[in-house]
Amino acid sequence: MQHRSIGPYTVSAIGLGAMPMSMNNDKVYPDHDEAVATVHAALDAGVTLIDTADIYAPTWDQMGHNERIVAEAVRTWGGDTDGLLITTKGGITRSEGEQWGRDGSLAYLRSAVEKSLRELGVEAIDLYQYHRPDRWLVYGEIMEHLATLKQEGKIREIGISNASVEEIEIAQQVLGEGGLVSVQNEFSPRHPGSYDELRYCEEHGIAFLPWSPLGGTGGGGRGVGDRFSVFREIGEAHGVSPQQVVLAWELALSEVLVAIPGARRPASIADSARAADLALTAEEVERCSRAVGLDVG
Repeated sequence: MQHRSIGPYTVSAIGLGAMPMSMNNDKVYPDHDEAVATVHAALDAGVTLIDTADIYAPTWDQMGHNERIVAEAVRTWGGDTDGLLITTKGGITRSEGEQWGRDGSLAYLRSAVEKSLRELGVEAIDLYQYHRPDRWLVYGEIMEHLATLKQEGKIREIGISNASVEEIEIAQQVLGEGGLVSVQNEFSPRHPGSYDELRYCEEHGIAFLPWSPLGGTGGGGRGVGDRFSVFREIGEAHGVSPQQVVLAWELALSEVLVAIPGARRPASIADSARAADLALTAEEVERCSRAVGLDVG
């Protein structure tokens, strides 16, 4: 397993996106035991990064559902978890009747962090990522709120999600040198639009965590080899799945990229984890990039 850096942490180049076990597009969820087994399979495969969030739940009144699964799975796994990084997110609200919103106020974020601390069973969250911009508030002020929570000892490192280059710059200005350690944006063959943010992160030594790196739940990830035949063709040449090729291609794009493919079955994350050992040629990487419309020259 390759390893990469997120701020002060060293993690596996392939992490586990835990969201599909509690929230996904086709609303098909594993039972509790299989969800726990999926996390165990990730840990067995050498994965040392698990990504979750407070809103990942089947319904609005089960907030924290995914965090609880992750916490129980880590607690019941038989191996050494000292090097494991669990990152969670907050800032999106979800209330009765599936009313969704965003709240970047200090009061809300402090409450959300404290709930996540309880769900995860930890004294401090090693990496807390602000989930989505609250357009009613100044972005820099929200970053100040996160800095306050870090000063209070509730979170150790700060990341942001769904952020533009301008918002990354604002976060850097507010948090200071090394204060922003990660950016988590959507990036995949079907959505390569965050390439500019990836390159910015590379220039500034910030980890880039693509969410839905295979194309999303509900068939996007499963059908990536059909939608983009180059990944299937290269996979056949290497004797691996198209999904492994996608992840290996993304890892080859930048040393700051840490992929977090989602999974709801043990076999899925076991297959994805093997992508960290798949070495593509420069020509194969270029073919993949061209196929999705990226000019990486």
